[in-house]
Amino acid sequence: MQNKQLPNTHFRKEWDLRVRTWFNQPGRKLRRRRARVAKAAQIAPRPTELLRPAVRCPTVKYNRKVRVGRGFTFEELKAAGINAKYAATVGIAVDHRRRNRSEESLALNVQRLKAYQAKLIVLPRNPKQRTAEDLEAYKNAAQAQGQVVPVPAAFVDEAPRAVTAEEKKSRAYVTLRQARGVQRSVGKVQKRVAFIKEKKENAKK
Repeated sequence: MQNKQLPNTHFRKEWDLRVRTWFNQPGRKLRRRRARVAKAAQIAPRPTELLRPAVRCPTVKYNRKVRVGRGFTFEELKAAGINAKYAATVGIAVDHRRRNRSEESLALNVQRLKAYQAKLIVLPRNPKQRTAEDLEAYKNAAQAQGQVVPVPAAFVDEAPRAVTAEEKKSRAYVTLRQARGVQRSVGKVQKRVAFIKEKKENAKK
């Protein structure tokens, strides 16, 4: 090593004067819990959470999982026979940005909405229109914690079994690649079929 200047190391930073502490964390935890209990008592017997849709997690890595989404689409509400403005008044979350990408998710969320409607007790605004049965049902209603309609499991685990001879012969990778190739070339095939059909019709003329 050459005769160079020694680096000026700043050791005295007085870090203990600028360190951030979180000693209020246990108190905040208690305060949040008390706020949740107070809110549940205030809105009782309404559910503590809004009804939300069941959606797939994004990306290929996590899309096998089903979780609670932000809100139901207009298409789902229409299929269940619910108005979007009315849904916001009876504890149903609405998301105008979400889109339905598959019939399976649409059917699943419509089923959730209908199951929620079956459990729903709505009293008329006018007290004179409220019947004794409505008041009795409202009085005996229990407050639901979390999602009223639970989110279904993504898949059910199968029991262990022996691999069949047909499954041993099948080639999963080749099957997937062939299906991918067919899906990628579907437009070209349709265009080719239409061209041949048009060519035959012109030849007949």
